[in-house]
Order: sequence, then C-alpha cells, then structure tokens
Amino acid sequence: MNYAEIMKIGFVLNWNAHGCSNCQRSGGRCGYDNNEFVCFCRDGPHAKTCHDGVISAAIVISLTFVIMCVIRSEKLSIKFFSNMTKSDKDIEGFIRSYGHLHVKRFRFSGIKQMTISFKQKLGRGGYGDVYKGKLLDGRLVAVKLLNESKGNGEEFINEVASISRTSHINVVTLVGFCLEGSKRALVYEFMSNGSLEKFIYNENPMQTTPQLEWKELLQIAKGIAEGLHDLHRGCNTRILHFDIKPHNILLDKDFCPKISDFGLAKLCERKESIISMEDARGTIGYIALEVSNRNFGGVSYKSDVCSYGMMILEMVGGRRNIKVGVTNTSEIYFPHWIYKHLEQGCDLRLLHGVVTAEEDEIA
Repeated sequence: MNYAEIMKIGFVLNWNAHGCSNCQRSGGRCGYDNNEFVCFCRDGPHAKTCHDGVISAAIVISLTFVIMCVIRSEKLSIKFFSNMTKSDKDIEGFIRSYGHLHVKRFRFSGIKQMTISFKQKLGRGGYGDVYKGKLLDGRLVAVKLLNESKGNGEEFINEVASISRTSHINVVTLVGFCLEGSKRALVYEFMSNGSLEKFIYNENPMQTTPQLEWKELLQIAKGIAEGLHDLHRGCNTRILHFDIKPHNILLDKDFCPKISDFGLAKLCERKESIISMEDARGTIGYIALEVSNRNFGGVSYKSDVCSYGMMILEMVGGRRNIKVGVTNTSEIYFPHWIYKHLEQGCDLRLLHGVVTAEEDEIA
C-alpha cells in the first residue's frame, strides 16, 4: 500500500472524544491540542465548553461585587458607629459581647407595625410608655418604648441582661427588643390583668376593679416570693431587682404574678453577699434603709426582701405605703400607720373584711 498517495488524496478519521457532545451543544467544535481535548469556540479554545469563559467571568464579576459590597458595608458601619453616642456604643458592645440572645431583635418599623403606630397605650413606667401590640403569629405583647432623653442606656442593658437569664414562671418573659440608635424598645408577653396595684388599694370609692380575695392574695404573695428566690439564687448570676412594688408586679389572665421592670436591676456574683453601689435606687417607701444610707449596713439581696415586705404590708392593709396629700407623717409612712393601729387595738386583718376562720388563717 502506497501511504504517500493515500496522504495526498486525504482520508476521513473518526474517534470518540470524551465531552465532545457538551462542547458541540455549547456551540463549539471538538479538537485536540498537545494531546489534550480542546473545545474550539468563537472567542478561542476552551477546556470543556464555550460557556467556561462566561462562567469564569461571571464568577470574577460576582466576587468583585461581593468584595466591593463588603468594603462599602464596612465603611458605612464605621461611619455609623463613629456617629453613635457613647451610650449607643455601650449598648451595641453589650449586645455583641453577650453573644446569642434567646430573644428576637426587631426593627423599629416592626415595632410600629405591631403597635399600629403606638395606638393603644397601656400605661407609663419610670423609663417610658407601654403600648399594646400584636405579633405576626397573633400573640399579644406589651411594648415599652424607652425615653430617648432619660438615662444612659443602663436600664436597657439591665432589662435584657436580667430577664434573658431566667425563665421562671413568676418573672415576665422578654420576647424581644429593638435598638436602632436612640430608638429603643422592649417587647414583653402581654399581661391581661395589668399590675397588682389595681387590685389592692381601696382608696377610691368609685373604683370598679374588684379587690382580690385572701386566697388570691396569698397565691400572689407566694408567687412573687418564688420569683425573687429564683432571681437571687436560681441563676448562675445573682440578680437584684431594687424596685419591688405593686406597680411592677403584673398579673396574667389567671392572676399568676410576674415580676417586671428590671431597669434598676444589678447583676452580681452569687458568692457576693455585699455589693457596692454608687447611688441609691428604687422607689420611696420601698427602698431598704441600707440602699439609701450606707450607715445602716451593706446592700445585698436582702434589700429586695425588705421591699417585698413593704409590698406585703400594702396588700394586707389595702392602702399605699406613701399616701399623697396627708400632712401627718405618722399617716404617710405605712409602718407608723400600722403601729398606730396596733396601739389602738385595731385588727389589721379586718381591713380586708376577714370573716371566716380560713380567711383569718390566711391573713
């Protein structure tokens, strides 16, 4: 056979190239270069298909875009952080250092939506107004909108740090919070019966809210005590409330009491018996003497117990510790008032209309 003649005439050569069909579907022609498969395309040879270059370019463009966004985000973050007040920075620093919180962080637009632009006001606290709201899943909540001008953010940190450390049935549940610069809000579970103070004072003869029976008062007193015990001894970190009073005890639909408003709370190690405090905190009439004056001793969890005791006296007596509009100091301060009644031989248990032996035992 004359191979030279055959070469001059030419011949057809067929072979099976791996991946050739993919190359052809992408608009290319199969070939070889240095014994390596190559897909010849309009813009040049590619390793497998004509789309390789497009994909590579897309990847490069995407990575470039992502890098630019990250750089821009960092610049915006730095700019935003530099414009923040020291209070805002402290709070953001706390949120970051605290790690994963078991509560949701809401945007302020979400806060406005759940409260229908703060339509229904439930009451006013020491650090802001409280509004009724509803979550997307239908749950009712109470939203405390913190005052922008009051405090340095400590009350916000106290609330989040304290309540998120416990899940006791007698401590109000924190559902979430909002922190957008000076806009701060706290979202709690909704307590349909409001605060305890509505049910224990009988100062207004036109009052329509019924007073609680002795059994209910006893269960509420026990519940608050159990909640305080959990704060003081049930957590790894001891939580001192410093503002136990009827206004800060909320009641759910079954009159189960919940300790709320941790704006003045202080966290300390469980082994610490005496804690240091720079300033007095609490509400007049409930503050333990050592909190307002160090000459009476050191401040400890027992200071909460003193406030709790004053609240129990109010529940028994059916009147406020501090009575506004009374000029006689012996009638203003509740212990003086109690002492006066005991001196006169009055039975305090009759103030709530004790009539049966069982109620007498409870009282």
